[in-house]
Amino acid sequence: QVQLVESGGGLVQAGGSLRLSCAASGRSFSIYAMGWFRQTPGKEREFVSTINWIGGRTSYADSVKGRFTISRDSAKNTVYLQMNSLKPEDTDIYYCGLVKAYRGSTYSGTGIDEYDYWGQGTQVTVSS
Repeated sequence: QVQLVESGGGLVQAGGSLRLSCAASGRSFSIYAMGWFRQTPGKEREFVSTINWIGGRTSYADSVKGRFTISRDSAKNTVYLQMNSLKPEDTDIYYCGLVKAYRGSTYSGTGIDEYDYWGQGTQVTVSS
């Protein structure tokens, strides 16, 4: 079993920045990729960003390109999301997910079903 623990959420004014962290722990696990999604209660969880553990290839949702940066620390099994120029519409619960292994040629890292484990979520609130 793998545990994911997010941190770094909070309240910030529009235009401000936050840095989210997500640390993975457990017995004998592998990481193919980790990613960030966000969700408003009652709505579907939506893709924000993902990073491949080997090679570091990244992908972003159009809504956050140029403002958010995903990175990883392989030694710490931790993924980060640096969020700059935050907007009120970025307000959501942010979840990190972990993909254990490559899922084949159709893998994109942007689909909820591609992830094997999820964290508990961290609230990000951006005031106008």
